[in-house]
Amino acid sequence: MTATDQAVSSSLTGAGVVSICALLFTVASFWWLNARQGRLKAWEPHSFAAIVHGSTARLRLPLVLHNTGPKPIVVQDLILTFPDEPASHLPLLWVSSPSRLQPGPDEEAKLPAGFVVPGREAQQLFIEFEAPFSGFIPEARDYKAQIQVRVGHRKGWRPLLTFTLRAANIIDPDRYTVYNNAPVELTKEDQRRADAALLELLEEHGDGSPPDGRRRRDPPDDGDADTSG
Repeated sequence: MTATDQAVSSSLTGAGVVSICALLFTVASFWWLNARQGRLKAWEPHSFAAIVHGSTARLRLPLVLHNTGPKPIVVQDLILTFPDEPASHLPLLWVSSPSRLQPGPDEEAKLPAGFVVPGREAQQLFIEFEAPFSGFIPEARDYKAQIQVRVGHRKGWRPLLTFTLRAANIIDPDRYTVYNNAPVELTKEDQRRADAALLELLEEHGDGSPPDGRRRRDPPDDGDADTSG
């Protein structure tokens, strides 16, 4: 083979490699942009509605579901579980899909039904769960809660979101209303009581000062502080 033939053969081989790489890149890009199966993402709710009355425990959660891939995802069912609680606590079943978070007498009942989350889109939903057969009556404390989901392209239940349900914020359990799902913050009155208890404790040392010699803190004033002069 002459030098010219070798150069032509090498050129053809290089062109073939480039063509194959370009084809693979095109196929991979098409799959990533149009055919890749994504997953559902959800975020911890900032609030919830609840009622605990007699043998009924019902929770309503605002959820945002995001499909990370281009293919649509079919959501078939949802349940709310409490992984750290005894096995005797049955999961809360999806019983309704209301149109708002605040319950009211003028609501139209909407039974649970499967729905689609389109590719690369997010949806806000209000999902209502209820404990069957008195399976779960919450106490005034924090719970580790987990929402599980069944989707069309997978088998069985899969975890969707694990979050803290602050049931201690349910201050009127007989009334179906909305509560904050943030840690309980001290009110001014609670803070005043805490400061008074601290001052009383310091007085027990005899001179009104803590053992390390630091000055005690004066109770807060409801008015604005005077910063003049």
